[in-house]
Amino acid sequence: MPQTLLAPVHHELLIKKSRFIACVQPMTDRASAQAVVAGLRAQHPQAAHVCWALLAGGQSAAVDDGEPSGTAGRPMLDVLRHQDLEGVLATVVRYFGGVKLGAGGLVRAYTDSVAQALLHADKVAIIRQATLRCSAPYAQEGMIRRELEAAGATLLEVGHGDAVVFAFSLAEAEAPALIARLNEAGHGRVGWIRDDA
Repeated sequence: MPQTLLAPVHHELLIKKSRFIACVQPMTDRASAQAVVAGLRAQHPQAAHVCWALLAGGQSAAVDDGEPSGTAGRPMLDVLRHQDLEGVLATVVRYFGGVKLGAGGLVRAYTDSVAQALLHADKVAIIRQATLRCSAPYAQEGMIRRELEAAGATLLEVGHGDAVVFAFSLAEAEAPALIARLNEAGHGRVGWIRDDA
């Protein structure tokens, strides 16, 4: 099951006099990630490289920022994928210490920087939510409210017109069972409203 992070976590490694300052943090999209990276460049003007990797749906990225191709961004991205993370940005700011690490050494350094930061991160499962809408006669409002509460659904909106209209969300996996319960308890008088209709 994919996970994301609750909060940013920082970790620093020293390898042959080079400083690798890593951060892993929740991130929703590429534009936000680029803003964070720009902020790091401003914060660390003397740094040799600000490499980063993003896993955010179709907006993934792996950026080497001047390191030899495939030695920084891709290994960082691989760590995020290996841990089944989603909506996460990994950044590593490198201050060059004067000793070249070679391609293998760079891959290890960037991989370890991100992996070490993730060891201290609080992860939370991503539970896909379904948003549903239904209408029912006023006489069934109480029953529907009780069923929604029992199912752990979040009531988003209630409208009172010719009928009572409910908008609510709950875990996608729980939706079919709740729909079946409401249909049965409502004796066929619960109507489902599709947003694309």
